[in-house]
Amino acid sequence: MLALQGDFREHLRAIEAAGAEAVGIRRPKELDGLDGLIIPGGESTAIDKLARAFELAEPLRERIAEGLPVYGSCAGMILLANDIADPATDLSGAPQQTFGGLDITVRRNAFGRQRESFETDLDFKGLDFSATASGVAPVHAVFIRGPWVERVGPGVEILAQVVPADPEHASHAVPLPGTARIVAVRSGHLLATSFHPEVTGEKRVHELFIRMIRGEA
Repeated sequence: MLALQGDFREHLRAIEAAGAEAVGIRRPKELDGLDGLIIPGGESTAIDKLARAFELAEPLRERIAEGLPVYGSCAGMILLANDIADPATDLSGAPQQTFGGLDITVRRNAFGRQRESFETDLDFKGLDFSATASGVAPVHAVFIRGPWVERVGPGVEILAQVVPADPEHASHAVPLPGTARIVAVRSGHLLATSFHPEVTGEKRVHELFIRMIRGEA
């Protein structure tokens, strides 16, 4: 668990509730021996700056390129993206950096500001392990200043989308005309969601990530 900033404590509890062991990571040497890593929600710019300050950014890029399983939620999705459509800039005008790995382009705060936060149910691919006699239940998703995915590369699987026609989205500051907005993706050992399953008691996204680490999904 990358524990530099954001809601990493909630992810720690979610992983433990899913039956796995989780530890906070703040130093490069703590990456040794990890089976997987979660990049939590928070401020992507702050996590970027702190990762560089703690000399974690480059080791993280290397581990991701080597195949370390990583799950990023909200800000974590931004930090796993190869491209940001609207990157923040520092005082010198330099754009924020990412760890990369996912061949996607994301847009920060795409659903609006804090007051435009919302909840909705999503059809989410890859959760067949949770099926009951009535099928796979939807994932209850909480969006808090969440990004969306504007482009996916050929190796990226779309797991969930928000459909603009859903009336719960009518109050968004950013219009949602036309196509559905991509809010969950997977590419090999990398998983990312725009929303925060760690705050709703929804364990299945974390269970999917654990299965990915074990080679079961």
